Amino acid sequence: MRIITTERIPIKLWLDNIDRETLQQVKNLANFPFTHHHIALMPDAHVGYGMPIGGVAATIGVVIPNAVGVDIGCGVRAVRTSLTSIEPSELKKIVARIRETIPLGFNHHKKPRPAKLMPDLSTAISESSLPVIAREFEKGRYQLGTLGGGNHFIEIQMGNDGHIWLMIHSGSRNIGYRIAGYYNQLAKDFHKSGGLKIDPKWQLDYLPICSTNGSNYFTEMEYCVRFAAANRKEMMSRVCAIIADTDPTATFAPAVDIAHNYASKEHHFGEDVIVHRKGATKAVKDGIGIIPGSQGSNSFIVKGLGAPESFMSCSHGAGRKLGRKQARRQLNLAREIEFLKKRGVIHAIRHKKDLDEAAGAYKDVHEVLENQQDLVEKTVTLSPLAVVKG
Repeated sequence: MRIITTERIPIKLWLDNIDRETLQQVKNLANFPFTHHHIALMPDAHVGYGMPIGGVAATIGVVIPNAVGVDIGCGVRAVRTSLTSIEPSELKKIVARIRETIPLGFNHHKKPRPAKLMPDLSTAISESSLPVIAREFEKGRYQLGTLGGGNHFIEIQMGNDGHIWLMIHSGSRNIGYRIAGYYNQLAKDFHKSGGLKIDPKWQLDYLPICSTNGSNYFTEMEYCVRFAAANRKEMMSRVCAIIADTDPTATFAPAVDIAHNYASKEHHFGEDVIVHRKGATKAVKDGIGIIPGSQGSNSFIVKGLGAPESFMSCSHGAGRKLGRKQARRQLNLAREIEFLKKRGVIHAIRHKKDLDEAAGAYKDVHEVLENQQDLVEKTVTLSPLAVVKG
């Protein structure tokens, strides 16, 4: 960890190199009048909207929609199987069945999923208290159990514990996107009509948590976190069923499921605060976490060390080193495919447009893990065998 002390509150960084845009965003957060004690930046950090991906910020009395992001509740689910190997020919069949069974990219189910699979509502749906969920609930039934695109993936992995693992990275799909957009606009409107005047270029419009809109955002955001977890659970159930069809002797350990885009009411450094984790994972003492790499690198199951200086957080993955357009311009398609071929990975790189998710677009996940040894402890190393992407 290193510390920058030039701003209103300190910035604590778990990375050596930071680009100018990301540094400016974290400085904006440090000078934001409601942030508490310090800002924490994880080793996978890179630029985002308003707040960097890989940022952790605690606020007093306000919530910042852009500090949670548009894919509310996005996270990772991992399951250890009893299998110790899968033949390459069977692996290809499993991948084909996953692609046939789970809608990928922008695709949704043609029929709505049963309402009982949707998360329970802690409060009644109404236009006044939960306006977005009321509008999007039925559409959400078509989205439940769908992967999405971008950096979302389904991966079959070999663990150094001798077991085959399954891992899914996905979020709250369109329902989370709608909630994020709706409340960020309300935050912009609040900024224009009242509250402290903050440079709009910072993209840190906020809502007082005690206001109706702030309270509603928090309720709908928490629903989104549960929806995203249910989405991953539904997909994992289907993947496990495909594995079981291949080998009826297969059994599955209880899942680990971790969100990395959300806000949470917590207590840190003497204050009740709202901790915004945007591309960051909670890492309480002895808590089990997941740090995925790229489709050409290792992923890790980790144990949290409960470090207070990171607000008990760690990285959510390897983190991008190239933007999407930059990756498509700079990376060599043949070289990226050859790299994955040498590793023996059934991968998802086919065309130049896929290069934004190539291994070369991401930071070295081993270096990312090395930079946070005071935050988490590695327990299982996972190597990719097959990857499905949207």
